[in-house]
Amino acid sequence: MALLIQDKAIVVPGEELAEGMDYLPGTDVLREGEKLIATKVGLVNISGRLIKLIPLSGKYIPKKNDIILGKVVGMGFSGWRVDIDWAFEANLALRDASTEFIEKTADLSQYYNFEDWIVCQITAVAAGGRLIDLTMKGSGLRKLGPGRIISVTPSKVPRIIGKQGSMISLIKETTNCKISVGQNGLVWISGEDSHKELIAVRAIEKIEAESHISGLTDRIKAFLEGEHQ
Repeated sequence: MALLIQDKAIVVPGEELAEGMDYLPGTDVLREGEKLIATKVGLVNISGRLIKLIPLSGKYIPKKNDIILGKVVGMGFSGWRVDIDWAFEANLALRDASTEFIEKTADLSQYYNFEDWIVCQITAVAAGGRLIDLTMKGSGLRKLGPGRIISVTPSKVPRIIGKQGSMISLIKETTNCKISVGQNGLVWISGEDSHKELIAVRAIEKIEAESHISGLTDRIKAFLEGEHQ
């Protein structure tokens, strides 16, 4: 009856996490007899008796209600096709594209054109992720303007945003950049100048690389202060 690892430890597939029946397997942890075994490279999270892993890498898997970033890659009579960094394109129907009524004969490019980036929400996922529906009706859902898009590990998004948005607010305020973070690991950054945008990019990349190390907020503050001296 023993815990073999500490909370926030990094483990690899096959590593033993606990012995005995006192602990329960959570996400990406399996039981083999009386042992709990890691199935992925990840950060250990211990909550009471439950042991789970937070993956340190891996592709985004679409889920209903996720707020994500996507790029318009197709248009048809019924709406738009959107690349959300997943194996299959998502569908944005006319009825979900705007709070105003869109005529079927309307010029759809007036709303969203090819290569436009949008902040959208997933309303349905079916057929094993092959059919995904999106909406633009909701707070903060919008078409994005000029800026740069970077990609981060989706599992790191909560650390990049921070508790109640604290981490991303720190970066926004220090760099004076507009930033939108999607749960699919895509981030839009738009600043007054390219140098400030680059500082924001480097700060986000630092969070992604060091999210498993304690004292992250203080290190990001020090990094941002150093860049602005």
